[in-house]
Amino acid sequence: MASQAALLLQKQLKDLNRHPVDGFSAGLVDENNVFEWSITIIGPPETLFDGGFFNAIMIFPPDYPNNPPEVKFTTEIWHPNVYSDGRVCISILHPPGDDPNFYELASERWTPVHTVESIMLSIISMLSSPNDESPANVDAAKEWRDNRDEFVKKVKRCVRRSQEML
Repeated sequence: MASQAALLLQKQLKDLNRHPVDGFSAGLVDENNVFEWSITIIGPPETLFDGGFFNAIMIFPPDYPNNPPEVKFTTEIWHPNVYSDGRVCISILHPPGDDPNFYELASERWTPVHTVESIMLSIISMLSSPNDESPANVDAAKEWRDNRDEFVKKVKRCVRRSQEML
């Protein structure tokens, strides 16, 4: 018998296929595993990432939606809120409850009302508006603040490479 998490994920995938959302596409990496999704994010228009096609993997825990999935870019991306290994760092992907480091409120962190769609829209928003206050990639954040020209050059290179991968 399928778990509640698997049933919910199947429903969310079906809904996304029926009613696609601008800015990303989603599907399963393996048709037999509803807990691992392949995502393509289209660089938001009129941002530095415009024109890019950024692939990512979204891995859901067995107790989803009680805990958040992990999202990891597999396409190279230069961004203050993306670790050098591709993992996305935004508040809604942090476990529910109080932040042990006191950087964010519990209300900013994961709650079970989030869906794949809300996660993806948050990541698209992150691409549009980097948060350099608590960066995952300190070098990218420093460049974003202090050397915008170099930051832009690196992002444009990532966009170009993402287009070449098509």
